[in-house]
Amino acid sequence: MSRLFTALCVAAAMGVAAPASAQVVAANAPAAPMSKAGFAQAKVDADAQYKMDKAACSSQSGNAKDICLAQAKGKDKVAKADAQAAFENTAKARQSARVAHAQADYDVAIELCDDQAGNPKDVCVKEAKAALVKGKADAKVDRVAADTRQEGAAKRSEAREEANTEKRDAEFKVAIEKCDALAGPAKDSCVSGAKVQFGKS
Repeated sequence: MSRLFTALCVAAAMGVAAPASAQVVAANAPAAPMSKAGFAQAKVDADAQYKMDKAACSSQSGNAKDICLAQAKGKDKVAKADAQAAFENTAKARQSARVAHAQADYDVAIELCDDQAGNPKDVCVKEAKAALVKGKADAKVDRVAADTRQEGAAKRSEAREEANTEKRDAEFKVAIEKCDALAGPAKDSCVSGAKVQFGKS
Protein backbone atom coordinates (compact mmCIF):
# COMPACT_ATOMS: atom_id res chain seq x y z
CA MET A 1 0.00 0.00 0.00
CA SER A 2 1.46 3.36 -1.00
CA ARG A 3 2.27 5.89 1.68
CA LEU A 4 0.12 8.50 -0.03
CA PHE A 5 -2.90 6.20 -0.03
CA THR A 6 -2.37 5.62 3.67
CA ALA A 7 -2.01 9.35 4.22
CA LEU A 8 -5.19 10.15 2.33
CA CYS A 9 -7.11 7.47 4.22
CA VAL A 10 -5.98 8.99 7.49
CA ALA A 11 -6.88 12.47 6.25
CA ALA A 12 -10.35 11.35 5.21
CA ALA A 13 -10.90 9.57 8.50
CA MET A 14 -9.93 12.70 10.41
CA GLY A 15 -12.45 14.83 8.58
CA VAL A 16 -10.56 16.71 5.85
CA ALA A 17 -12.65 15.41 3.02
CA ALA A 18 -16.00 17.08 2.58
CA PRO A 19 -19.16 14.97 2.67
CA ALA A 20 -19.60 12.72 -0.33
CA SER A 21 -22.68 14.63 -1.42
CA ALA A 22 -20.69 17.86 -1.59
CA GLN A 23 -18.01 16.16 -3.66
CA VAL A 24 -20.61 14.85 -6.07
CA VAL A 25 -22.13 18.32 -6.45
CA ALA A 26 -18.69 19.80 -7.07
CA ALA A 27 -17.69 17.21 -9.64
CA ASN A 28 -20.84 16.53 -11.62
CA ALA A 29 -23.45 18.38 -13.58
CA PRO A 30 -25.03 21.46 -11.99
CA ALA A 31 -27.78 21.02 -9.44
CA ALA A 32 -30.24 23.72 -8.42
CA PRO A 33 -28.21 26.84 -7.59
CA MET A 34 -27.83 27.89 -3.97
CA SER A 35 -29.61 31.06 -2.92
CA LYS A 36 -27.67 34.16 -1.85
CA ALA A 37 -28.91 33.70 1.72
CA GLY A 38 -27.95 30.04 1.67
CA PHE A 39 -24.49 30.94 0.40
CA ALA A 40 -24.00 33.53 3.15
CA GLN A 41 -25.13 31.02 5.79
CA ALA A 42 -22.80 28.34 4.41
CA LYS A 43 -19.84 30.70 4.83
CA VAL A 44 -20.89 31.56 8.38
CA ASP A 45 -21.23 27.85 9.19
CA ALA A 46 -17.80 27.13 7.67
CA ASP A 47 -16.20 29.89 9.77
CA ALA A 48 -17.81 28.55 12.94
CA GLN A 49 -16.73 24.99 12.18
CA TYR A 50 -13.18 26.14 11.45
CA LYS A 51 -12.94 27.90 14.82
CA MET A 52 -14.08 24.73 16.60
CA ASP A 53 -11.73 22.51 14.59
CA LYS A 54 -8.81 24.87 15.17
CA ALA A 55 -9.51 25.01 18.89
CA ALA A 56 -9.53 21.21 19.01
CA CYS A 57 -5.97 21.24 17.65
CA SER A 58 -4.65 23.33 20.55
CA SER A 59 -4.34 20.29 22.81
CA GLN A 60 -1.90 18.67 20.38
CA SER A 61 1.73 19.44 19.69
CA GLY A 62 4.46 18.91 17.11
CA ASN A 63 3.56 17.45 13.75
CA ALA A 64 0.28 16.07 15.09
CA LYS A 65 -0.82 19.66 15.65
CA ASP A 66 0.37 20.66 12.17
CA ILE A 67 -1.67 17.83 10.66
CA CYS A 68 -4.71 18.82 12.69
CA LEU A 69 -4.44 22.46 11.59
CA ALA A 70 -3.98 21.46 7.95
CA GLN A 71 -7.14 19.35 8.22
CA ALA A 72 -9.08 22.22 9.79
CA LYS A 73 -7.95 24.68 7.11
CA GLY A 74 -8.63 22.24 4.32
CA LYS A 75 -12.11 21.47 5.61
CA ASP A 76 -12.85 25.21 5.79
CA LYS A 77 -11.61 25.90 2.26
CA VAL A 78 -13.47 22.92 0.83
CA ALA A 79 -16.74 23.92 2.51
CA LYS A 80 -16.49 27.46 1.18
CA ALA A 81 -15.46 26.35 -2.31
CA ASP A 82 -18.37 23.90 -2.47
CA ALA A 83 -20.75 26.65 -1.34
CA GLN A 84 -19.31 29.01 -3.96
CA ALA A 85 -19.77 26.36 -6.65
CA ALA A 86 -23.37 25.74 -5.60
CA PHE A 87 -24.08 29.49 -5.53
CA GLU A 88 -22.43 30.40 -8.84
CA ASN A 89 -23.57 27.16 -10.49
CA THR A 90 -20.94 27.36 -13.24
CA ALA A 91 -18.44 24.87 -14.63
CA LYS A 92 -15.59 27.19 -13.61
CA ALA A 93 -16.80 27.38 -9.99
CA ARG A 94 -17.19 23.60 -9.85
CA GLN A 95 -13.63 23.29 -11.17
CA SER A 96 -12.41 25.59 -8.39
CA ALA A 97 -14.22 23.48 -5.81
CA ARG A 98 -12.60 20.29 -7.08
CA VAL A 99 -9.20 21.97 -6.98
CA ALA A 100 -9.90 23.00 -3.38
CA HIS A 101 -10.58 19.35 -2.52
CA ALA A 102 -7.32 18.27 -4.16
CA GLN A 103 -5.36 21.06 -2.47
CA ALA A 104 -6.79 20.21 0.96
CA ASP A 105 -5.84 16.56 0.54
CA TYR A 106 -2.37 17.60 -0.59
CA ASP A 107 -1.79 19.95 2.36
CA VAL A 108 -2.67 17.20 4.83
CA ALA A 109 -0.66 14.57 2.95
CA ILE A 110 2.43 16.80 3.05
CA GLU A 111 2.10 17.21 6.81
CA LEU A 112 1.73 13.44 7.16
CA CYS A 113 4.89 12.99 5.09
CA ASP A 114 6.78 14.99 7.73
CA ASP A 115 6.47 12.00 10.05
CA GLN A 116 8.85 10.15 7.72
CA ALA A 117 12.48 10.70 6.74
CA GLY A 118 14.88 9.99 3.90
CA ASN A 119 13.65 8.28 0.76
CA PRO A 120 10.27 7.22 2.21
CA LYS A 121 9.53 10.91 2.89
CA ASP A 122 10.67 11.88 -0.61
CA VAL A 123 8.39 9.24 -2.12
CA CYS A 124 5.51 10.37 0.07
CA VAL A 125 5.94 14.00 -1.07
CA LYS A 126 6.14 12.98 -4.75
CA GLU A 127 2.98 10.91 -4.42
CA ALA A 128 1.19 13.82 -2.76
CA LYS A 129 2.27 16.17 -5.54
CA ALA A 130 1.23 13.67 -8.22
CA ALA A 131 -2.22 13.34 -6.62
CA LEU A 132 -2.56 17.15 -6.58
CA VAL A 133 -1.56 17.44 -10.23
CA LYS A 134 -4.03 14.68 -11.16
CA GLY A 135 -6.82 16.33 -9.17
CA LYS A 136 -6.26 19.69 -10.84
CA ALA A 137 -5.98 18.14 -14.30
CA ASP A 138 -9.18 16.11 -13.88
CA ALA A 139 -11.02 19.22 -12.69
CA LYS A 140 -9.83 21.16 -15.75
CA VAL A 141 -10.84 18.39 -18.16
CA ASP A 142 -14.34 18.23 -16.67
CA ARG A 143 -14.70 22.02 -16.85
CA VAL A 144 -13.61 22.11 -20.51
CA ALA A 145 -16.04 19.28 -21.29
CA ALA A 146 -18.88 21.21 -19.64
CA ASP A 147 -17.95 24.39 -21.52
CA THR A 148 -17.84 22.44 -24.78
CA ARG A 149 -21.30 20.99 -24.12
CA GLN A 150 -22.68 24.49 -23.46
CA GLU A 151 -20.95 25.88 -26.54
CA GLY A 152 -22.27 22.97 -28.59
CA ALA A 153 -25.80 23.61 -27.37
CA ALA A 154 -25.47 27.30 -28.28
CA LYS A 155 -24.20 26.42 -31.75
CA ARG A 156 -27.03 23.94 -32.29
CA SER A 157 -29.55 26.59 -31.24
CA GLU A 158 -27.97 29.11 -33.61
CA ALA A 159 -28.02 26.60 -36.46
CA ARG A 160 -31.70 25.83 -35.81
CA GLU A 161 -32.52 29.53 -35.85
CA GLU A 162 -30.65 30.04 -39.13
CA ALA A 163 -32.38 27.02 -40.65
CA ASN A 164 -35.80 28.30 -39.60
CA THR A 165 -35.03 31.71 -41.10
CA GLU A 166 -33.96 30.11 -44.36
CA LYS A 167 -37.12 27.99 -44.44
CA ARG A 168 -39.33 31.03 -43.80
CA ASP A 169 -37.55 32.96 -46.55
CA ALA A 170 -38.03 30.10 -48.99
CA GLU A 171 -41.71 29.75 -48.08
CA PHE A 172 -42.16 33.52 -48.44
CA LYS A 173 -40.69 33.41 -51.93
CA VAL A 174 -43.13 30.62 -52.82
CA ALA A 175 -46.06 32.67 -51.48
CA ILE A 176 -44.96 35.77 -53.45
CA GLU A 177 -44.55 33.66 -56.55
CA LYS A 178 -48.13 32.45 -56.15
CA CYS A 179 -49.29 36.06 -55.85
CA ASP A 180 -47.76 36.79 -59.27
CA ALA A 181 -50.58 34.79 -60.83
CA LEU A 182 -52.97 37.50 -59.66
CA ALA A 183 -53.34 41.11 -60.72
CA GLY A 184 -54.44 44.45 -59.34
CA PRO A 185 -55.88 44.67 -55.80
CA ALA A 186 -56.01 40.88 -55.49
CA LYS A 187 -52.26 40.67 -56.07
CA ASP A 188 -51.61 43.54 -53.64
CA SER A 189 -53.73 41.84 -51.00
CA CYS A 190 -51.96 38.53 -51.59
CA VAL A 191 -48.51 40.13 -51.22
CA SER A 192 -49.56 41.99 -48.07
CA GLY A 193 -50.92 38.81 -46.55
CA ALA A 194 -47.72 36.92 -47.34
CA LYS A 195 -45.61 39.66 -45.74
CA VAL A 196 -47.69 39.54 -42.58
CA GLN A 197 -47.61 35.75 -42.46
CA PHE A 198 -43.84 35.54 -42.82
CA GLY A 199 -42.91 38.63 -40.82
CA LYS A 200 -41.62 40.64 -43.74
CA SER A 201 -41.89 44.42 -43.84
